[in-house]
Amino acid sequence: MDKGLHFMLCVTAAMLLLRESSQTGTRRKDEAVGKSSELRGLEGGLPTLTVTTILEDPYVMVRSAELEGYCMDLLKALAGMLHFSYRVKVVGDGQYGAVTSNGNWTGMIGEILRKEADIAVAPLTVTSAREEVVSFTTPFLQTGIGILLRKDTVSQEMSFFHFLAPFSKEIWTGLLFAYVLTCFCLFLVARLSPCEWNEPKNEENNFTFLNSLWFGAGSLTLQGVTPRPKAVSVRVVAAAWWLFTIALLAAYIANFTALLSSGTEQLPIQTFEDLVKQRKIEFGTLEGSSTFYYFKNSKNPIHQMIYEYMDKRRDHVLVKTYQEAVQRVMESNYAFIGESISQDLAAARHCNLIRAPEVIGARGFGIAAPQASPWTKKLSIAVLKLRESGDLDYLRNKWWESSCLSQSRDRWSPLQPQALGGLFLTLGVGLALGVIAAVVELSNKSRHAAGHLKKSCCSVFTEEMCTRLRIKENTRQSQETSGRANA
Repeated sequence: MDKGLHFMLCVTAAMLLLRESSQTGTRRKDEAVGKSSELRGLEGGLPTLTVTTILEDPYVMVRSAELEGYCMDLLKALAGMLHFSYRVKVVGDGQYGAVTSNGNWTGMIGEILRKEADIAVAPLTVTSAREEVVSFTTPFLQTGIGILLRKDTVSQEMSFFHFLAPFSKEIWTGLLFAYVLTCFCLFLVARLSPCEWNEPKNEENNFTFLNSLWFGAGSLTLQGVTPRPKAVSVRVVAAAWWLFTIALLAAYIANFTALLSSGTEQLPIQTFEDLVKQRKIEFGTLEGSSTFYYFKNSKNPIHQMIYEYMDKRRDHVLVKTYQEAVQRVMESNYAFIGESISQDLAAARHCNLIRAPEVIGARGFGIAAPQASPWTKKLSIAVLKLRESGDLDYLRNKWWESSCLSQSRDRWSPLQPQALGGLFLTLGVGLALGVIAAVVELSNKSRHAAGHLKKSCCSVFTEEMCTRLRIKENTRQSQETSGRANA
């Protein structure tokens, strides 16, 4: 009895041990499967980045309750290349990022430092001050500092010598030189050619230097003047000058007509120095922007004058947003100093705006991230790949497209020397042919005279040349010789 009971107890205990062991193995297996499932979930998920940006056309805009623009397209392309998801938030204070008096940073830079955002994708200028606190990627856009103006604000009254505008200074200088050279060639060829001046000792030369100047001036105004050329060599020079003057006058009339019809004036404000010297137009920039601190830290005297002007009138000339700056330029006598690439867009969208030619402080827009962030290098490589593939150029053309761009390219400008270079070359060839023809005519006469006088052709040619080029000296020598013979 005791043995049977003991056996039953042993069997029951063994069964309980086997059951517990089986349950433990199943539980461990289930835990392993759970952990494996958890790992697969982590491997299959995408990291989510919080992106801070700022509303600025065409980089980031709100349309149909969604954000779109150049930076949004760029962010989408980067997310596709680097396999991350993102959540975009607009910067709370509407600032790009500047350090305050207590050492804190505002704007998007401040949000990155406070870990409110992982990266900043916006038209954020890469500066040394910002680079000290955050890390920037390779710039995705290159820009500089320019001056945005309204066309009717900078238009000036026609100058007293506005009729000189169709040609550049180089062309006017070349025209004066061509006129003097042509008149000298007329004078020289008329003296050398025996067909124009046969008897130097007895005959008066019609083409004196003053008469040659008068002939050239009359031809330049398409007026018939005397003396009339008789020799072929003189006619060649005159014909070359006539062809030159007709083509030149046609170019002048056409360009002057285009100037008057377009009404385009040369900007009186071409540089930042011009902006400082004038008193009619106020100027300023974005408050707390990198442009403001560029002028503050610059050692250039002109830049220092600009900073002092803006600092003394900061409550009046500094603006809060880019849209406010463009609106103020359009509505008042105000010049906005800012990023040239953004000003180009404003001039493209508003055809009454224009950017001054000078651009200073070459810089770039980059993506900001916390220092030592693993995303900085990845994003830089992705930006370089987008640039090499032409995607950045595509985005630039997509968001900067405007009809005003083609109009600005067709804007009137004075004719440059390259446009009339062939005309000046033709005149030079004509003058050379005329001189050669005069020498040939004089050589033929010298050869015939050498046969009658039984002298060498070279000696007769030399005598003729000296006689025609130094007529007064020869006449004085002949008078002295005749006076001695009479004595």
